[in-house]
Amino acid sequence: MNTTHINADNFNRECFCISLDEAALRRSMAADIGDPALFELVQDRLPSLFSARPVVLSQAQVRGMAQLISALESVVALPAYREEVLSRSTPIARHPTSAKSVFMGYDFHVNATGLGLIEVNTNAGGALLNALLARAQRACCDEIETLVPTNAQVDALEAVWVAMFEREWRLCQPGRPLRTVAIVDASPEQQYLYPEFLLFQTLFRRHGIQAFIADPAQLDWRDQRLWCDGVAIDLVYNRLTDFALSEPQHAHLHEAHVQDAVVLTPHPQAHALWADKRNLALLCNPSMLQAMGVSEATQAVLLAGIPHTEVVTPANAERLWTERKHFFFKPFAGYGGKAAYRGDKLTHRVWAEIAAGGYIAQAWVAPGERTISGGDSAQVLKFDVRNYVYDGQVQSLAARLYQGQTTNFRTPGGGFSPVYIAP
Repeated sequence: MNTTHINADNFNRECFCISLDEAALRRSMAADIGDPALFELVQDRLPSLFSARPVVLSQAQVRGMAQLISALESVVALPAYREEVLSRSTPIARHPTSAKSVFMGYDFHVNATGLGLIEVNTNAGGALLNALLARAQRACCDEIETLVPTNAQVDALEAVWVAMFEREWRLCQPGRPLRTVAIVDASPEQQYLYPEFLLFQTLFRRHGIQAFIADPAQLDWRDQRLWCDGVAIDLVYNRLTDFALSEPQHAHLHEAHVQDAVVLTPHPQAHALWADKRNLALLCNPSMLQAMGVSEATQAVLLAGIPHTEVVTPANAERLWTERKHFFFKPFAGYGGKAAYRGDKLTHRVWAEIAAGGYIAQAWVAPGERTISGGDSAQVLKFDVRNYVYDGQVQSLAARLYQGQTTNFRTPGGGFSPVYIAP
């Protein structure tokens, strides 16, 4: 494409160049993990994990996302907001902790007319995979070459992430250094982001921190400590989707958390304050924001950037069914697009489940579009943009290219994509 006047719209619409160097990706995986077979594992299990084409955003779009994140974080810090949210949360969410929660994921739809915050997740995956992807980029033109991160920049970002975990530890246990970490998920080797667990394990070990990848069944609670394979664990990097740790197999982790015997990050309180989908209805309600003491300037940012959201109730169910084509429906504790439905695709059977409770209705905001091939049969994929955030600060961006109702890693040509910011 002609890059003389590159901008987000013309790049995403007209550039079909492949920026992913698969040979470099293979070398990077082998170097990071020390296992050349990791590339084959990803290719076999997740052939659409990485997209070969980047996404470009404008500086205004990136600033807009950062402003909304800052506004939302300022509201979450308000005592009135925390009281309102935690009053309807599970008891474990009210357990106090000094940990901030690592890898908050703010997911946006960004298009030519604006942006909308689609959801917030407290165990957002993919950050380290995207760092790996960044090491395997090749510039498709001179102008893009200035936007591709260097290996030194990626190294610096990974160091920031290690420092983030160490800060989580110091906030809760300042007396000694972080020594042991358990990366915990159900049947971790079967998780589609298992390669990222291996990357984190290697990253921790490179920085002198002993790291385990563990199923909750490997954890043991005894002598007021949490143990994994006979080693006392300092910090748990929590990738579980049982956000309240209410399932029986998570009892040891639940007890260690409420006894402050381990630093758990992300933790149940963070999920309640940020990721419960009901919060979006609260954050775009002018009267509630006013009652909580949110400034007019902050209200303006939130109301402009959060799509209208309401909790589905018997009182509004009939209206929402009538207007369903304008909404997306998601469960309160949803994640990864599971049990989420676009209104114009709803069947009466699914609507009966939604109307029974436990769902929000969110005004539909069109995702961005990335054209990945030209000609009469041009292939156009949707994309969303994830902001990886810690303690209110955006650390990195990534896009996810997909077809269908929600993001997935099954679309040919789709998957994680690097985000470049147009000059």
